[in-house]
Amino acid sequence: VKVGREVGEEVALEALRRPLTVYDLLRHTAGFTYGVFFRSPVKRLYLEAGVDRFDLPREEFLTRLASLPLRFQPGEAFEYGLSTDVLGHLLEAMAGKSLAELLNERVFSPLGMWDSGFVAQDPTRLAQPFSRDPETGRSIRLIPVEAEPPRYAGGLGGVSTAWDYLRFLEALRMGRGVLHPSLCRLMTQDHLGPLYEAGLRRGLEYTPGPGYGFGLGVAVRLGPGGLAPGSPGDFYWWGFAGTYFLVDPALELSALLFTQAPNLLSVLEPERALHSRLGQRLGLAFRTLVYGALS
Repeated sequence: VKVGREVGEEVALEALRRPLTVYDLLRHTAGFTYGVFFRSPVKRLYLEAGVDRFDLPREEFLTRLASLPLRFQPGEAFEYGLSTDVLGHLLEAMAGKSLAELLNERVFSPLGMWDSGFVAQDPTRLAQPFSRDPETGRSIRLIPVEAEPPRYAGGLGGVSTAWDYLRFLEALRMGRGVLHPSLCRLMTQDHLGPLYEAGLRRGLEYTPGPGYGFGLGVAVRLGPGGLAPGSPGDFYWWGFAGTYFLVDPALELSALLFTQAPNLLSVLEPERALHSRLGQRLGLAFRTLVYGALS
């Protein structure tokens, strides 16, 4: 694995200063990126290699990813990217089971999340997106979830219901059923430290946004104030398919929003970079309404 230093429109390769760690993957400081969302020379290589595509089998995905450079040295910066996919496949290799089996054994069955997985067992219950994005007018194409996927991806392709996902959020909030309370606290505290300020300087590329650091898979509020209502220590995230959740332990609050307005209009064609900001704006409006409704 090499690191790709971006010099203008060129990519200069350099050796790793240290190996990647699971901690790097969990907090998205490993150097992996997505080809979609914003543009850079390294991101262009990811797009050209097709690693953002959903229809690659696992071995093909890993082979292509291994041929690509990291965008920065491990631990040098934060960038949300394919680290979650790599984590999922690492778990498969360690356990000798598919990610679908592991999630069912360790998360879905213990929490009674019977409608969650990688396949919609009853397609008649599947909520479909708008045929066209209300903001751009472009057609929407999401991942087909009526059959088994080419690979079980840690970063996309799951299906669930609002009720199931609320069970998961409450388990994290209360520290029971999935992780010990001490591990929940570890997961939902900031792990970026000084990398937060560096992330802010990257502008819109810093996905958690002003006032938020990043824990082990979720954005974490660092203190009072900010652009949106919330409490220090609240955590949230959003998904490509127009999903959004927030958990505020101080207020004993969990909330989620599932919309029919995806942020990425065609996961099947990431190279077209068809984005919509409607889902993100709905998430912010939802957060504001939730906190405004508290008495």
